[in-house]
Amino acid sequence: MNATLNDRQKQVMDQLNRAGEVKVTELKERFDVTEMTVRRDLEKLEQMGLVKRTFGGAILASKDIALHDRSIVMAEEKSRIGQYAAALVQDGEAVFLDGGTTTLQVARHFPAHASITVVTNAVNIAAELAEKKISTIVVGGILVEATNSTVGPIAAETISRMVFDKIFLGATGVHSVHGFSNSNMYEAEIKRLAIQKSRESYVVIDHTKFGEQALFSFADLGHVHKIVSDQWPASEELAAALQAAGTEILLA
Repeated sequence: MNATLNDRQKQVMDQLNRAGEVKVTELKERFDVTEMTVRRDLEKLEQMGLVKRTFGGAILASKDIALHDRSIVMAEEKSRIGQYAAALVQDGEAVFLDGGTTTLQVARHFPAHASITVVTNAVNIAAELAEKKISTIVVGGILVEATNSTVGPIAAETISRMVFDKIFLGATGVHSVHGFSNSNMYEAEIKRLAIQKSRESYVVIDHTKFGEQALFSFADLGHVHKIVSDQWPASEELAAALQAAGTEILLA
């Protein structure tokens, strides 16, 4: 099968076998080619059954579950991030968690019977919290299958009537210029509203999201108080921008 691949495509497969996923922006810089060239490479690899394309990149086809539950990618890092973030919540607090594999890890690390109230628009997170006997309010709305989360005017109206002590949000990327972004327009709107209604906002992301940008920005850097991640940003530009904006990075 590899005999039909050019050298660049073979290197992409090598990276996928090592890391489990690749990003279009990283491949574009690595090979000094256009974004269209990278996407054509990934399209060819997908047609050959070797990869599955995702928002902003691709994963190995052998990891089909990652299309529905991306927690299989960077699983150890996301678990550490979730454990660290969960420990930040104090008894009596009202917390919002939106849909995502890293926010799911936050919910999984809450202790059973925790004396908190969690509001979530993610069905899978609500199920996790129900097993732990934690007081949970589920936000209604239109279900986004890919993230098991609800969006739309019903969800927005519900969240607009609440005030949270802390919120924990996922993100597709964080960029020095474009801030925090998400690939889904309706989820981005929920994130934006939750930030407005919170006293303390956290974005929980693994290091592969640093420097990435998706189509829909939901917050400038300074609008998020803290990031919980597994590593510092590799980009000095992004690290400086976060520092200038007053956004603290907490390492799990």
